[in-house]
Amino acid sequence: MVERATEAHDRAMELTTRVSPLSAPPSHPPSHPPSHLPLLSPLRSRSPLLHAVDLTRRWGKGTTAQLGVDRVDLEIGRGELVAIVGPSGSGKSTLGALIAGIDRPTSGSLVIDGVRIDQLSDDRLARWRGGNVGIVFQDFHLLPTLTARENVELALRFADRSASRRSRRDRSLEALRSVGLDAKAKRLPNQLSGGEQQRIAVARALVTGPRLIVADEPTGSLDQDSGAVVFDLLVGLAAAGTTVVLITHDDRLAGRADHVVAMLDGRVRPAVSADRQLAAIGDE
Repeated sequence: MVERATEAHDRAMELTTRVSPLSAPPSHPPSHPPSHLPLLSPLRSRSPLLHAVDLTRRWGKGTTAQLGVDRVDLEIGRGELVAIVGPSGSGKSTLGALIAGIDRPTSGSLVIDGVRIDQLSDDRLARWRGGNVGIVFQDFHLLPTLTARENVELALRFADRSASRRSRRDRSLEALRSVGLDAKAKRLPNQLSGGEQQRIAVARALVTGPRLIVADEPTGSLDQDSGAVVFDLLVGLAAAGTTVVLITHDDRLAGRADHVVAMLDGRVRPAVSADRQLAAIGDE
C-alpha cells in the first residue's frame, strides 16, 4: 500500500502539471456569453474569500502575445456558488486555474482567505493548494490502479502528512459516504459509471475540508441525470459554507448559481441587467 501510494503521489503530481494551462489557448472566433443570467459585479462583497485586482495571464510578448485573462477585478464571497461562463476561448478556464492555484498570473494580485497566493513560491503554493482548495476536473483524473477510497485518501496525503493511516481511511470513507458511494469504496474506477467516478472526484475535493472548491466543467462528460446529481452535491457544499467556483457552458446550471461571472476575450463583462445586455448584444 505504501509503495502504491508513493507511486500514486508521483503520478498525481504529474497529472496536475499536465492540466495546468501553461500553453496559450487556441484561437476562437469571438462570440457572446449568455444574456439571460444574473451577472456578478466585479467588486461586490464586503468580506470576500477571494479578491483579485488587475489579474492578467499572458503568453508570449509583444505583438504576438496572447491574453487568457486580461486585467480582471473580482471578488467572491464566502459560501457563494459562483458560475463562470463564456464561449470557448473566453478565458473562463484560465481564470479558474488561477483561482485554484494551478497556474500563475503574469501580473496583478490574487488574495484568497487573506493569503496573496500570486506571491507564494512553488512549494508554498502547492502546500497552500493542498490544504485550501478542492479541484474537480471534467475528466475525473482518478488513478486507475487505486480504489475509490484510495483515490480520495490521496488528497489527504498531500494536505496532511501527519495524519495517521486510520484517520485518512476514516475521513476518506466519510467523504465517500457524503456523496453516497461508501458502499463502493473498494471499486476501481473502471468498475464505476461516469457519474460515480465524478462523485468520487467530488469526494476527493471535499475530504480535506477546503474553503474553496473549483469545478471546471464537472458535468461536461456526464449524461443529464448524472450531471444533475453532481451539481446538487456542489450546491449542498455551498449551502454548508464552502465557496464553490463552477466553470461551465451549461446555462441551466449557471442559472442556479448565486452569481454569474460572464467572460469574453479574457475580460469580465460589466454587471448589467439581462434586458440591457440583450439590447447591447443586439446593437453589436
